[in-house]
Amino acid sequence: MSHDIRTPMNAIIGFTELLDKHLDDKEQAREYIKKIQTSNAFLLSLINNVLEIARIESGKTTIDETYWNVYKFNDSLYSLFDSQMKEKGIEFTRTIVIEHTEVICDATKLREIFLNILSNALKYTPAGGKVEMRLTEIPYDREGYAMYRTEIEDTGIGMSEDFLPNMFDEFTRERSSTESRINGTGLGMAIVKKLVELMDGTITVESKIGKGTKFTITLPHRIVTSSNTEQSVKNNAEINTELFKGKRILLAEDNDLNAEIAITILEEAGFDVEHAVDGIICVDMLEKARAGYYDLILIDIQMPNMNGYKAAQTIRRFSDKQKAEIPIIAMTANAFEEDKKNAYESGMNGHIAKPINIGKLMATLSEIFS
Repeated sequence: MSHDIRTPMNAIIGFTELLDKHLDDKEQAREYIKKIQTSNAFLLSLINNVLEIARIESGKTTIDETYWNVYKFNDSLYSLFDSQMKEKGIEFTRTIVIEHTEVICDATKLREIFLNILSNALKYTPAGGKVEMRLTEIPYDREGYAMYRTEIEDTGIGMSEDFLPNMFDEFTRERSSTESRINGTGLGMAIVKKLVELMDGTITVESKIGKGTKFTITLPHRIVTSSNTEQSVKNNAEINTELFKGKRILLAEDNDLNAEIAITILEEAGFDVEHAVDGIICVDMLEKARAGYYDLILIDIQMPNMNGYKAAQTIRRFSDKQKAEIPIIAMTANAFEEDKKNAYESGMNGHIAKPINIGKLMATLSEIFS
């Protein structure tokens, strides 16, 4: 873990220093920025995995069920990896044999499970190899439920039989990133196993060195009926930035660097932005402004003097109805499911996790202003 944390950190620090020395050379600067961004992504993934393991082991991870279309989900996985497999020279195939297409399940956790396994198949299968994904609905005697078996099999480098009993242990890899030349934390498969078990499923693995690896995951899902079908479907229309021009956002953020990043992103999208450094100042600025002056509040959660939840609750109690009903979106490093739940329960209209994903931020704002 020390090695895998220090490697991207070394790249970020080193290339940042080089970038500072070569700002006049735009091409060279762009190359340094790309390398920094790659290291950022890996380090963020590592941090997320460590936090995910901590959450699962503390018992705070819960099932968040939503509507799920089996074919669409499988299509999205296949589309995501097909181009990457082709680029590496790997043959990627799939088969689907199911009866029930629509079920209720935790789609986010399912995605995490299969992204981990398919990412490993991609990483550890050399050019000229094959990866096959097979989805089958198998007999299941629990009324109202269906059982799905997914097999993901590759012809990659494989693993020794001695390592297999330990492969789902935390921080465990058969070969370090120094030996394999492939980055990894040894946490992905530990998370996969814990998530599968959380959803009352099973996972097994078969592998031989030089022959490849086969994962078999079985998971039960509740079948969609007319009484439990999805209540609403989000509109995925293209973002119309014309909606943002002339809109004024009140940003409540105590960290100066985070505020600078957010203000730059928002102003480039066409917003006017005013900044409050804590919850009390945010509430005071809204209270003193004329009704309709601000169109939306973006608010951090962990702030001194008054946190984001308390500020939102205070605003919702304003006697001026127009001010009390202003859209409020949490933009916070409190990024877990219960944090989203707490944001909505405090009266907020949305939740954006940090580090900020600009696409998600713009989509959320577009949805609010539409």
